Amino acid sequence: MSSPQRQVSRAVTRLSARASPYHSAVTLFEAGNADQPSTSRSSSLKPSKRIKLEVESKTSDISDPGTPSTSLRKTSGTLKLEETISEEDTNSRVKAKSPKKPKSIPQSLDNPHPAPPHWKEAYDSIKEMRAQTVAPVDTMGCDQAQHDEKDPKNRRFAVLVSLMLSSQTKDEVTDAAVKKLRAAVGGTLSVAAIISAEDSTIADAIAKVGFWRRKTGYIKKAALRLRDDFDSDVPKTVDELCSLLGVGPKMAFLTLHVAWNLNHGIGVDVHVHRITNRLGWHQRPTKKPEETRLNLQSWLPIELHREINYMLVGFGQTICVPVGPKCDSCALSTKGLCPSASTKPPRSPKKRKRQSSADLERESGPKIDIAIESSDL
Repeated sequence: MSSPQRQVSRAVTRLSARASPYHSAVTLFEAGNADQPSTSRSSSLKPSKRIKLEVESKTSDISDPGTPSTSLRKTSGTLKLEETISEEDTNSRVKAKSPKKPKSIPQSLDNPHPAPPHWKEAYDSIKEMRAQTVAPVDTMGCDQAQHDEKDPKNRRFAVLVSLMLSSQTKDEVTDAAVKKLRAAVGGTLSVAAIISAEDSTIADAIAKVGFWRRKTGYIKKAALRLRDDFDSDVPKTVDELCSLLGVGPKMAFLTLHVAWNLNHGIGVDVHVHRITNRLGWHQRPTKKPEETRLNLQSWLPIELHREINYMLVGFGQTICVPVGPKCDSCALSTKGLCPSASTKPPRSPKKRKRQSSADLERESGPKIDIAIESSDL
């Protein structure tokens, strides 16, 4: 007699299909009990990144707004539940980007530049000439901007702002712009005052300097960086200063000279670049101020690194000017210390030749006589 067959009741799991509310061509699958109707998920949850439905070798991606934490994968007839990362989990796992490290400014050459012959004699002669003349940099240079501030941080910030405005701008215009900007932001040139000021207020105050639109943004962004990263003070390293928008090596070295009394290098501007090339102090003429700086720093005594900028800027403003240098009044020319000195006398303005009355008559064309006849009535 055969034993009765045991019947085992098991819950049947079936897949229920429903159309996606987001696209009519997409079908969504849900696992649920056959006896219980499938319930719709809450639509308030954010959708998962993706759900993969793989049938044999074919794969299709389906976005499912109702399953934020799982995805359904079907491969060769086997069902697997895969954990996916929701949008909220992804956002929480993203780490804030660390600030970029400032780019390192080179301080020396691999092969030092040799000292040019007779450089000390030429240097001392320029220094003597500078002592006898007053240049715009003497009364309106970047060091003058700090004198109207009392707080040490504001004094340093005023120096930085003055240097940022000085690019492609004469000292006279820069000095006037710094004073106008200080008055426009409330009488004190501070980081907080610049941040609080409208961009239009800054732009109106510095509108006469070169590239004033660009410098308006540079000054505002620099003030924000100083507040957030440097306790509203000016950095004390060249690399940190050069990490500010609108600040280059020349400004950085001069800021350290004036604001912090630190001698970390030579500030090379257009005057230093031009004059040292005219003097033949470079074996090969330099094309960029940074080349000039590295050459000079490799042989010029370090105790002269601070004063050479101030000395040559004033010399370039008064005697060794960019166009038509005054070689006739320069001691370097008479001593034979400048290979670029011009021995030709300065050109006098062309005089117009006087023309005789006969020449004027020939050039004026035929002579016409006009007579008025009177008739007796």
